[in-house]
Amino acid sequence: MAAEPPPLGPRLQQLRKRRKLTLEQLATRSGVSRSMLSQIERSQTNPTFATLWNLTRALGVELSELVDGRSGAQAAAILVLPEHFTPEIRTADGGCLLRILSPAANAGAFEWYELILKAGAALVSEPHAPGAMEHLTLIEGSLEVESGAAMSTIAAGGTARYPADVPHAIHNRSGEPARAILVVVQ
Repeated sequence: MAAEPPPLGPRLQQLRKRRKLTLEQLATRSGVSRSMLSQIERSQTNPTFATLWNLTRALGVELSELVDGRSGAQAAAILVLPEHFTPEIRTADGGCLLRILSPAANAGAFEWYELILKAGAALVSEPHAPGAMEHLTLIEGSLEVESGAAMSTIAAGGTARYPADVPHAIHNRSGEPARAILVVVQ
């Protein structure tokens, strides 16, 4: 006998109303269409993981609160999520992978990622909010960081801290893949 899916619709509606948001406001914040939100709230459709991720970020809640109704105060002391629950962002060319490690509630203030760059790949970014900083700790490989007009090379074990409110980029100019932890503070 298959387990019933969690009642996401009523929980989503409850969280939305608790924050005094209209469907339109939540749609704008999350990037999920108003009609899709309405269908989810009426339990007419089950959202994809990407949709759930966008909703939890927009509502400032953990996935567990939306899926099983547990808030951080009610959650078990240790919440272990399987690897496939870690959202990933890939660059269009596939050379860069960002695994989102930070909780959705931290989005926009303090975020951290596992960054994997193939040989010759780059992560090129537009300026973030004024005052934003990035902290890049290299686990393996070699990377070159650009921030505005400044440029520096980092070896494994090193950390680069640089302004991210200017155009900036991380380049892997080596012939080997590189892996790092990237922390963004805005």
